[in-house]
Amino acid sequence: MNSKPGGIRIENLRKVYGHGDTAVEALRNVTMQVAPGEVVGLVGPSGSGKSTLLKCLGAIIEPTSGRMTLGDEVIYDNGWKTPDLRALRRDRIGFVFQAPYLIPFLDVTDNVALLPMLAGVPNVDARRRAMELLKALDVAHRAKAEPAQLSGGEQQRVSIARALANKPPVILADEPTAPLDSERALAVVRILNTMAQQAQTAIIVVTHDEKIIPTFKRIYHIRDGQTVEEQGEARALD
Repeated sequence: MNSKPGGIRIENLRKVYGHGDTAVEALRNVTMQVAPGEVVGLVGPSGSGKSTLLKCLGAIIEPTSGRMTLGDEVIYDNGWKTPDLRALRRDRIGFVFQAPYLIPFLDVTDNVALLPMLAGVPNVDARRRAMELLKALDVAHRAKAEPAQLSGGEQQRVSIARALANKPPVILADEPTAPLDSERALAVVRILNTMAQQAQTAIIVVTHDEKIIPTFKRIYHIRDGQTVEEQGEARALD
């Protein structure tokens, strides 16, 4: 396991649904770490615990026990250690989904600038940050377009910009390439790797996409609620 500080670290994480005879152990002492600047794949069959793990990492559901460290802060240790989970999700965790979920009545710039604004960043600074990200992701020429005017690949790039807008230490990407063809899927993974290194963000990509699995340097396989780490092929993206 990479011992570089920061990023996200999970130790002995358990999640049990129900009680007594009806209890189901969805996660069993999961331990994993993703360092700043690293993109790691999380793969496994349906029902293996991927979604539960992602929801725990995203502070959407509460684990049963274990410990989670985000950056340099322990956010969960057999109970939440932060009083405002909404602020935690908004400010410190970026989300990229299979569908972009852009707000249809806002233009591209405002879609990206919205989260920093909600976090209290002045509008001018939030929009400046949005434009920096849109330029880095090669969609600045679409800054005033509405989401419906974008291609699928452009929408996904905007959703990545939005996830990076608050400079979170962690991004959780849930099947981000599922609706894309091979060329666009590899382009998205290339972008995630570049942005992870530039922003020193730890990125976890949950995927079934056989096109992108060979690109990861490290992969966590999850089966029956337990994770096993293996070295990936790290196939070049060029």
